[in-house]
Amino acid sequence: MKLASLKDKTRDGKLVIVSKDLTRAVLVPDIAATLQQALDDWQSCRPLLETRYRELNEDKIKGVIAFQEQAIASPLPRAYQWADGSAYVNHVELVRKARGAELPESFWQDPLMYQGGSDTFLGPHDDIPLLDAQWGLDFEAEVAVITTDVLAGANQEEAEAAICLLLLVNDVSLRNLIPNELAKGFGFFQSKPSSAFSPVAVTPDELKEAWDGKKVHLPLVTHLNEKLFGRPNAGVDMTFDFPTLIAHAAKTRKLGAGSIIGSGTVSNYDRSKGSSCIAEKRMLETIEKGKPLTPFMQPGDRVRIEMFDHDQISIFGAIDQRVVTVKEREKYAETL
Repeated sequence: MKLASLKDKTRDGKLVIVSKDLTRAVLVPDIAATLQQALDDWQSCRPLLETRYRELNEDKIKGVIAFQEQAIASPLPRAYQWADGSAYVNHVELVRKARGAELPESFWQDPLMYQGGSDTFLGPHDDIPLLDAQWGLDFEAEVAVITTDVLAGANQEEAEAAICLLLLVNDVSLRNLIPNELAKGFGFFQSKPSSAFSPVAVTPDELKEAWDGKKVHLPLVTHLNEKLFGRPNAGVDMTFDFPTLIAHAAKTRKLGAGSIIGSGTVSNYDRSKGSSCIAEKRMLETIEKGKPLTPFMQPGDRVRIEMFDHDQISIFGAIDQRVVTVKEREKYAETL
């Protein structure tokens, strides 16, 4: 099943079911007005949504509209919880190696995780506003899951059972603001502006054999300015799987329905697969050539993040965003 949120004048959009081929959609206010409402009563809403999804794909339903990704918000336009892990430890190891620092052994046993801002997410085709080009704007291509309620202290099996939807992420980062923030010893805040998520969130069965209950075994494809930047496999070199990340987040607190847990930047030891963020490529350049060569994103740059099944059909739709200056952003907003 594929679910999305149609933009409207409200903060949370309108829940729509999207056809398997991402061409058609239907509103379902009789089941749930928003995705969060459906998640709050997932046990009751899911079978009703699945029936409607089947009817949509079989052309047995009225009120169908064309699915246009540009009119779509992130599946959850805002969320009660957005916690992003760093499941690909080889990525962390690489970053530290570039600055001559050893990786603590504990990083291989205990996941890194930060709590991101979740009150405003960008839509998958929304521009990324940039206030200052010196801040070092970067994209981070990731996979994430949305959970139902998770009890505090949940074990791996309980965490796995709580996974109800999967989606893609562009975890936007301001790299040049990160060092000073981390040096304070209190984590990210200003360096992590609004993230964006894929047009649709999908139930695990949509991934078929590519989902093993813990990881997504498919390449995550990123293009920067229409050139392939990377296609590392999300199921390879993932040190901490999603149940582990969820259990980590729930160690001392309950996670409410609609919590989003991210994988962190997808990264493979096989560097021929490319990278999922500019920072990693800059680190590889520093190690190989003594200095970074690839610049961070500037106004006018465009990033596209997508995942395809084994038949090369887009699963989640595309995150496709352009960087704009604040002045351009304001001018653009006036036309909406």
